[in-house]
Amino acid sequence: MTVVAEPTAAPVHRRVERIPDACAMVIFGASGDLTRRKLMPALYQLARERLLPPCFSVVGNSRRGMSDDAFRAEMRTAVERFGGAVETEIWRGFEQRLFYVQGSSDDASTYQRIATRLADLDRDCGAQGNRMFYLAVSPSLMPGIAHNLQAAGLSKSAGWTRIIVEKPFGHDLQSARQLNQALHAVFSEEQVYRIDHYLGKETVQNLLVFRFANGIFDPVWNRRYVDQVQITAAETVGVENRATYYEEAGALRDMVQNHLIQLLTLTAMEPPVAFDSESVRAEKVKVLRSIRPLVGAGVEQIAVRGQYGPGLIDGQRVVGYRQEPGVNPQSSIETFVALKLHLDNWRWAGVPFYLRAGKRLPKHWTEIAVQFKQPPLALFGGTQCGQLAPNLLSIRIQPDEGISLEFAAKTPGPGMDVRPVDMDFHYATSFGMASYSAYERLLLDSMLGDATLFARSEGVELAWAVMAPILERWQHEPPPVFPNYGAGTWGPAEANALLEVGHRWRNPLPTPQPQATPRIPA
Repeated sequence: MTVVAEPTAAPVHRRVERIPDACAMVIFGASGDLTRRKLMPALYQLARERLLPPCFSVVGNSRRGMSDDAFRAEMRTAVERFGGAVETEIWRGFEQRLFYVQGSSDDASTYQRIATRLADLDRDCGAQGNRMFYLAVSPSLMPGIAHNLQAAGLSKSAGWTRIIVEKPFGHDLQSARQLNQALHAVFSEEQVYRIDHYLGKETVQNLLVFRFANGIFDPVWNRRYVDQVQITAAETVGVENRATYYEEAGALRDMVQNHLIQLLTLTAMEPPVAFDSESVRAEKVKVLRSIRPLVGAGVEQIAVRGQYGPGLIDGQRVVGYRQEPGVNPQSSIETFVALKLHLDNWRWAGVPFYLRAGKRLPKHWTEIAVQFKQPPLALFGGTQCGQLAPNLLSIRIQPDEGISLEFAAKTPGPGMDVRPVDMDFHYATSFGMASYSAYERLLLDSMLGDATLFARSEGVELAWAVMAPILERWQHEPPPVFPNYGAGTWGPAEANALLEVGHRWRNPLPTPQPQATPRIPA
């Protein structure tokens, strides 16, 4: 059963897209992978959709020597490779607003050259001093950049100034606090935008609408009706070219501490008093405060780690993690994590939240699954249906964004044969156009000054505080014998022991995905 959006229905509420104020965006790390794969394709798409202000400029910075024209040519190649076909006329106008300043981020003269370029843009284009500084660099460089921006007089201007910080937000609780202190020494909390691309995904945003704009779900969104919640982020890929980073981070830091914890807060939060940044983020912080503290040896009862060995992915043989280029042959870094968390609050007391993230799993798949409790009476016991499956609400984050609800229905015929059926909604097929990418949404929001989908400093530190006992325990305790799951399987068998009686992981088989409808040309 497929749900199709009704084209003639009048929306209850529609956020009207606004064009941001004229501004300049400085990207530190402009020659890096993030800029080429995500930032520049997203900015080009915003230009294509006519959502950028007419006076919008990008100033790229990195150590590499490069002219403005060379930078423009490199960015066009990146957009064509990672963002699709480029329309010549749109690109011609877009590239005229791309500039480049070479220099090291720890060299004071670099900031003077950036300041001169920004002053020229203000004069020539009328940006009125509105500036964004995007730190697409290692976290270790961020405090120094913030300090140098202040020393060069760039942390304040005649207009607004914002700084966008890429994850990871620190390496642990102490480093997260130090990073926040370094940023707050120069910028107010209102100026700091901590970007988590998971929060820009269409389905994640729609989770709030699904929960709070539909009166049929809120009455059952609690411990009386919900049996368990599973949040899974499964990847078929290995570490690819990120071995250096991954050897320091691991799955807990890379995926769980930020992405999965953010999905948990959106799933469990109370209704905010308004749909604005402060109200939404305040409710998310309350969820983090309610997570039951993890203590010492108790970590073994709520956390399982794993590392993949050789195996098969899509019928192709792949090596184990320790055989990946750049990985220590005796590495004890986890590539899989499973957690069982409890929220000690009125709404969710007694409901387990299972979180799971891993590499080299059978399917690329991110989902929030809310399983409801069974009806109190087995009215259909003894019939052909046997044991009925519980109702399940699946919110698919990627790659097939959508929402499905599984419920029981009788099959046609004289007998009482009851089967599970799906009521399924797909973004790609229901609205006739592809959704914006996460970075398009988040970059636009940062220009508009809307911090709703960005992490607050308190929330970042609380998320690290939740993970701190696990990290400490794993640091001092030897890991299990690695590798302990084969590539192409659903992780180590020990993860099943986390589940309470009657619960099991949702492990779907790979299925073909519907093709997204191309965007309607602007």
